[in-house]
Amino acid sequence: MHEENSPGARAREPVLDTVDRVSELCFGLFMALTFVGTVSAATGGEAAGRKMLYTALGCNLAWGLADAVMYLVRTIADRARRHALALAIQRERDAAAGVRALRDRLSATLDPFISDDDLESIRKRIAASASLPERARFVRDDFLAALGIFIIIVLSTFPVAAPFVLVKHVPTALLISRVLTLAMLFCCGFALGRYAGWRGWKAGLAMTTLGVLLTMAIIVLGG
Repeated sequence: MHEENSPGARAREPVLDTVDRVSELCFGLFMALTFVGTVSAATGGEAAGRKMLYTALGCNLAWGLADAVMYLVRTIADRARRHALALAIQRERDAAAGVRALRDRLSATLDPFISDDDLESIRKRIAASASLPERARFVRDDFLAALGIFIIIVLSTFPVAAPFVLVKHVPTALLISRVLTLAMLFCCGFALGRYAGWRGWKAGLAMTTLGVLLTMAIIVLGG
């Protein structure tokens, strides 16, 4: 029997959770919105729509690449930190010092619920582990997650900027772009709300409002 079919096996987690996906999609929308938020109804020209799409797409390509790379940097830094803690515990002969090291890394919100006996049990398992690698390394899912971040940010450009290519009348294209963006922000908020256990429609409205206000602030600040 395969290990994943055993009663104690955990289901394989997605490389990006709901918060990651929603956050990156919103980030891409906000970046694209900065290029269409100042479009005037008087703006014209046959190539204006394509120019706007290419500009917004170029921006999100660059930011998608940067965000993906920084995700990898953050991931390996966090993994290296945990690896260093595990090595320190294995090398520490004083059990009390090992427990203190674990306690220092424990989240403050969990601290009241985990006793020193619980941490000692964890310390013993880490100290006895023979499978600890020599150093922290990337795994395949890290690169898949980074690729997912890049793709999400790039794809978020099209609902915002594509109407200016498909619809020649700029005011109509601007209206379609805004409606699509608001709909996507609502869906993002709805998904995030369901994930967090909140009421989906309230979270959707809150995300839509936040997105509008944040985009206005970005434009005002020259973003």
